Parts: sequence; C-alpha cells; structure tokens
Amino acid sequence: MVLRLSQEGVRDARVLAALEAVPRHWLVPEALRSQAYRDNALPIGGGQTISAPSTVAAMSSALELAGREHVLEVGTGSGYQAAVLAKLAERVVSIERLPRLAAEARRALDRLGVTNVVVHLGDGSLGRPAEAPYDAIVITAGAPAVPEPLLDQLAPGGCLVAPIGPRGEQRLVRIRRGTDDRFTREVLGPCRFVDLVGRHGWAA
Repeated sequence: MVLRLSQEGVRDARVLAALEAVPRHWLVPEALRSQAYRDNALPIGGGQTISAPSTVAAMSSALELAGREHVLEVGTGSGYQAAVLAKLAERVVSIERLPRLAAEARRALDRLGVTNVVVHLGDGSLGRPAEAPYDAIVITAGAPAVPEPLLDQLAPGGCLVAPIGPRGEQRLVRIRRGTDDRFTREVLGPCRFVDLVGRHGWAA
C-alpha cells in the first residue's frame, strides 16, 4: 500500500512511514479486513467510513507536521487518521459524536499502543476550547463552511485542513492563520466525505 502511494505521488517521507507503521486492518470491521489495504473508504457503521489511505496521506501531508505539534482532529471515526497523526505530532485531541465509534476507536488505539491520542465524545464542530490553541486542525467530515469555533482555536502560525462545500461539490482546503491573525485559504483539490454533523456543520 505504501509503495503504491509513493508511486502515485505521496512525497512526505514521514507520512509514508506513519502509514506503514499503522496496521489499518485493526481499524476496520472484522468482516472487511481483507479489504483493509485497498485504496478506498470502507463503512464502519453509523453511516460513517474509514477514509481511503490516499486521503489520509493527503490530509496528513497538508498539515505539514514536524513532530512537536498539538493537533485537533474532528471526527475520530475508526481512529485510523488519529493513529497516523500520533506518529507525526506530539499530541492529538480527537472528537467523535457517536458513542459507539468513540469507544471502539479508543479500544483500537489502546490495542495499538497509541498513548498520545485523547478521544472525547462531543460535537466536533465546536472544537475543544479547554485544550486550545492547536498548531494544526484536521476535519475528517465535510462541512458547508469552516466552523468559526475551530478558526478561533487555531494557533497563530497554524493550519487547518478540511473538506468544505456543498454535498457532492466539496473541496479540500487548507487555511493558515498568520502571526498577525489573518487567515489565508488554499484549495487543494476535490474530495468527498460524509457530513460533519453539529451546530456549525450539517443538521442531523
């Protein structure tokens, strides 16, 4: 899988190493483990999916992590993206709105020996103000617009990566917060994600 991703253009060596180190088959439903290393999203229940490895690689690379960052992930899901981020950053705070997925992700992360990820149950569109600011924020579900609370919790010099736009027309965007508190926005390409449900996302 990692060799295929590198051949398809993933150049960040740290991201490739993180993907190689995380056994994706432990983070998908048992019935789908034979498909774990295919480059596609897989259902994990509750209308949610585990993102394709290439998507996780793209989002992780876009964060440009150096290893010392405090990261917020919105949408824990299976815990796969969090497990990859755990290899790339110092600490990851992850928020999941569905209790079953939050519990299963925590168990999976514990089984993998991941100790620098904290999983919280709640509305990810509100972020986690108590642990802000964050050097990087990644939203793993599509929102109609970037939730304002997340922009407020982004540290100066940090960046946020998220799928934004109407359903079926989402674009992966990267937003940087300058040291002068000005925000710049960059479109990285088209994408498709499940809905970000919450006060600053889509209605349930």
